[in-house]
Amino acid sequence: MALAILQARMSSTRLPGKVLRPILGEPMLGRQIERLRRSRHLTRLVVATSTGTQDDAIAAYCAESRVDCFRGDLNDVLSRYLGALDAFGPVETFLRLTADCPLTDPVLIDEAIAAHRRTGADYTHVQQRWTYPKGLDVEVCQTETLRRVGREATGSDREHVTAFIYARPERFRITALNRDPPLRYRWTVDTLEDFAFVAAVYEDLYPANPAFTTGDVLAWQRHNPHRVLINEVFAGTAA
Repeated sequence: MALAILQARMSSTRLPGKVLRPILGEPMLGRQIERLRRSRHLTRLVVATSTGTQDDAIAAYCAESRVDCFRGDLNDVLSRYLGALDAFGPVETFLRLTADCPLTDPVLIDEAIAAHRRTGADYTHVQQRWTYPKGLDVEVCQTETLRRVGREATGSDREHVTAFIYARPERFRITALNRDPPLRYRWTVDTLEDFAFVAAVYEDLYPANPAFTTGDVLAWQRHNPHRVLINEVFAGTAA
């Protein structure tokens, strides 16, 4: 079992306030939390936001929704994670998730946790080659591994939390999950176009089936090819 830490902020440069933009009357953050709670292997969920006044709205939403919340440094996100682990631990394993992924897949999350345990990894992720849609991001990490990083990381490595780990495969046991054939789609939310895409998915799928799956989204895309967004990192090899 594992603790999920979901980082969220209001100060996104491309789409400020995106995490509280409403989808079918509920903040996008709430829609993602609803999907995360379908995971069979998460023991607890904590939203990690900043102490800045701009993020008071996130803390207030968590309080109203009875979701655990931890507040830490805006830019030193690594220290924010370590603080959340101190406040809501002790746990051996945690997940790093970001609040711009309202189509997150609880099945894939459970698969990542299982692979992490099976391989005895320090760090497990699905982002290595982006063979899953961007927006199904999940990282599983040992708490002690992040504490090692916290003692050594500087600069941008403290903002990006796990970058220090995957840049040093010779020091850490890393497991990467890849999908064959790959799905080079963009399901994350950084822009208004991204938000319009996920809102349309929810409007068409959620009323009939709130627990709609990745397979349902893929089927929806086949019927709405004009709405498909491609992960530009691998746009040349989109499936």
